[in-house]
Amino acid sequence: MSNEPTSTVRPRFLLLLGWTRHSLFLLSGFLLTIGLIVYIWWPLAEDVLSAIDWSGPWWLYFDWLLVGIFLFMSLTIVAHADLRTDGWLILVGTFGGLVIESWGTQTNLWTYYTDERPPLWIIPAWPIASLSIDRITRLLLWVTRKVAPSEQRLPGMFEFLYWCIFLSFLALMLVFVSPTFDKPYTLLATFLVVFLILTPNDKRTSVLTFLAGAGLGYFLELWGTTRQCWTYYTHQTPPLFAVLAHGMAAVAFWRANVALQAVLVRMRLLRSA
Repeated sequence: MSNEPTSTVRPRFLLLLGWTRHSLFLLSGFLLTIGLIVYIWWPLAEDVLSAIDWSGPWWLYFDWLLVGIFLFMSLTIVAHADLRTDGWLILVGTFGGLVIESWGTQTNLWTYYTDERPPLWIIPAWPIASLSIDRITRLLLWVTRKVAPSEQRLPGMFEFLYWCIFLSFLALMLVFVSPTFDKPYTLLATFLVVFLILTPNDKRTSVLTFLAGAGLGYFLELWGTTRQCWTYYTHQTPPLFAVLAHGMAAVAFWRANVALQAVLVRMRLLRSA
């Protein structure tokens, strides 16, 4: 056991975690959001808690997957937090999540057990997930740049991966959403996905963002579909499309945030001119 004083150990732990002066604000906002959701939609929380037999071996019925997701996202969002950039990502994730949930629930691609279309209590999960995916992507970018700092070592690897991943996703999407091609929401969503795929700006970041989003999305979808919080029309738990759609959504949010930042920079330049 280390004999170092706590005052020395703690800063090293926070340094390893990537703690910044903005991390506390993000973590506090995250916990406050969770608290408000539980308070405002208390009947939903009661449904979850009622499934646990607290008088017996409660640990067998406790939702450890939900706790694991909660802890993972809590740790990732505080890493290298910067509200000057994270604030815009939160904004994009919130509006993007609202659009996605509206599309899915209005077309009945998926339904929530509360029958809300969409339920407002699920929207905060999108910006929180966006922050977590942003941190995972940063780590993947750092690792891949250490392994392959340039395309000279692995010629065209991300070019190849990009078209394989995104064209495969598009094909899967067309099959999955085909029952709703008569809905304007689906046509707009399909057009947006095709546009994003055919206009890449950074294939390495696009691929890694997709993988990060799909990785986190798997656990989110596994929890939601196996707990019947939401159900897809295919009744899969979860369908492959839903998992990969989190990756595509992450790419869309990242691209939207990049475009937004470019507009803001241009506006500042115009003001200073």
